[in-house]
Amino acid sequence: MLRLYDHPFSPYAQKVKISLREKGQEFEIPLPEGIGAGGARGEFVEANPRAEVPALIDGDVKIFDSTIILEYIEDKWPTPPMLPKSPAERARVRMLEEVMDTHYEAINWGLGEIRSFKRATGDLAKKIEARAAEQTQGYFRWLEKQLGDRTWFNGDYFGWGDLAVIPYLNGSRGHGHHVPEGTKLAAWMQRANERPSVAATTKDITDMLSSGAPGMGDVAEMVEKGLFKREYRDHRLEWMIKVGGMEVILKGLERDNIRFGPEFG
Repeated sequence: MLRLYDHPFSPYAQKVKISLREKGQEFEIPLPEGIGAGGARGEFVEANPRAEVPALIDGDVKIFDSTIILEYIEDKWPTPPMLPKSPAERARVRMLEEVMDTHYEAINWGLGEIRSFKRATGDLAKKIEARAAEQTQGYFRWLEKQLGDRTWFNGDYFGWGDLAVIPYLNGSRGHGHHVPEGTKLAAWMQRANERPSVAATTKDITDMLSSGAPGMGDVAEMVEKGLFKREYRDHRLEWMIKVGGMEVILKGLERDNIRFGPEFG
């Protein structure tokens, strides 16, 4: 059976799970050991030397990076298709995915750094949260334009363009940032969340939260002690700097509780 190394909170992993579920493929979702402490190992790191979820193992095939995994899934199980038919439309939804993955993701991630992992408090936290709120509303307006009169971001049917957006908007909702009621984007979001593939992926999150996993307060304490290291990749690092969080980065480096991608070799 397919093995997809996963963390339910990861929007990158959520994209892949939605695609597999839309295509009716069964898969296991092991949680990598040691990933939070920067000490991931074993089969997971063999599949993904960047030590990030998701990582897909299909027999002898090992693939990392959510977009590359989606492409593999589409090539191997083309029915039902997730990509639109025309080259132009395929390029459109791929650009949409790129924006969500490398611009929007940093906002929700940054809010997690402040709210759950307590990287900043007081005026600094308020400043960062205010910028995040402004940016999120801006993306809502941008996404409304991208959707236009389409039923789905993908076009006539649910697909790549939709699974690339819904994890992030659900993440924003979890932070208290809701798509404005009465908009086309809000109607699309309701339709997307009603799909069994999306509902099952959301259930993975609630199942983890109800399973007795450590609370965020515990994890914040582990971060403070340097026992839990959050990854600051390119777009995340840029975002934190742009919203005025340089202090967060410097303190994280000093306390050795942030990490970057490991070296290959």
